[in-house]
Amino acid sequence: MITKLNLASQPFRNRTLPYLISLLFLAFAVAGAVLSFAGWRDAASRNEIAKAEIEQMNTELQALKGKGALVQQSLTPEQQNLLIAAHRLVANKTFGWSRLFADLESLLPGAVSVSRIGVQNVYQDGDKTKADLEFAVLSRDYKSIITMIENMNSSGIFQAELRGQDLQKTESITYTEYTLRLLYTPRYGYSPAATTASDVAQTQAGGTQ
Repeated sequence: MITKLNLASQPFRNRTLPYLISLLFLAFAVAGAVLSFAGWRDAASRNEIAKAEIEQMNTELQALKGKGALVQQSLTPEQQNLLIAAHRLVANKTFGWSRLFADLESLLPGAVSVSRIGVQNVYQDGDKTKADLEFAVLSRDYKSIITMIENMNSSGIFQAELRGQDLQKTESITYTEYTLRLLYTPRYGYSPAATTASDVAQTQAGGTQ
């Protein structure tokens, strides 16, 4: 019994198994390296294709810009004015006037009332529609006008600049009309194309409210 328990008398003789295990691990490592290399080559190939497409797009863009510049240079002053007017007309028809009135109403103090709004220009600035307005209000309190201008300039949608003031008197009241220049940009998330029927009617009426 003691002889059978003495394992040193019968040492492990299967010497090929460790080599087989080592070869198996080596095969896994080689397969992983091959897969990694294939993935790297695929990513590099896609990167090269993307670079080529970007370069082609830039070339086409530069060509289009060059053609546009040539067209602009070939236009007569009358044609250039007509083109500008056409751009203004398109921007004017896609502008939401009801949104403008709502934004103005939200910023006017109680002691200030609107007397007139004149639309000087409506245009596209990138993907934004903007309006250059002549804006007049009536008030008996100058501090309310200053508060209104501060509210507009901090709103992110108006840039207000006081241009003039005109003292007016009636038999029962004395007040001042203040004239301002407003640059109006609708808030983000507002779609200029989503105009209502009243917006279009106000636009076609001539732009001056």
